[in-house]
Amino acid sequence: MLQRDPWLASLACLLLLVVGSAARACPPSAQPWRSDIEKLVADDSAHPPPRHGVLFAGSSSIRMWTSLARDFPGVPTVNRGFGGSAIADSTYYANRIIIPYRPRVIVMYAGDNDIAEGCTPRQVLDEFKRFVTRVRQSLPDMAIVYISIKPSIARWALWPQMHAANGQIARWARTQKRVTFVDVAARMLGADGKPRASLFRDDGLHMTPAGYAIWVGALRPVLARYGFPNGRLRGDAG
Repeated sequence: MLQRDPWLASLACLLLLVVGSAARACPPSAQPWRSDIEKLVADDSAHPPPRHGVLFAGSSSIRMWTSLARDFPGVPTVNRGFGGSAIADSTYYANRIIIPYRPRVIVMYAGDNDIAEGCTPRQVLDEFKRFVTRVRQSLPDMAIVYISIKPSIARWALWPQMHAANGQIARWARTQKRVTFVDVAARMLGADGKPRASLFRDDGLHMTPAGYAIWVGALRPVLARYGFPNGRLRGDAG
């Protein structure tokens, strides 16, 4: 009988552990954002945001969207974007930065960083499903709007995976009640099929006001269907 080399056996176990850890690393730990969350909660205590409005959740593209009040006049908006977060981070902290405000609509932009950190399109879809499930544990009839992952100059090499993730989320959303997929990607591409430079800051990743204007135009009719037409609140559209 062949004897197993103890060193090779140990190496094999180590490799399995490394592979397992890599698989679990997507999504990454939410711990790096703890200080960001603590600041948001502290600010809320001093200046409580409106409830029953539209809550914008997700990563830095949401965090840096400082013109929400001007872009959606008359709509009570709450910005809960933080850091370079992944979808799972908003899920993890939902009980602190989403649920307490009982919004009528949640608008999410996340998934961009998930792909950049090595997640597959299927994993991005699964994380979004977990987010929806978590929110609806507390708010069963919540309307959730997902803004498609944007094509950007800095991450153009990752666009095939991002485009695939968008497709999977869009197909799943069509099977769900009160889950809407908003595609902004096509409007952000130029005639050459690549991201329009005028929509991005110098880093090639974050957007200029022109980029956000595209998002506003895509979101307004969706928010109208959920009860916020022309910046004025009305009865829920169902």
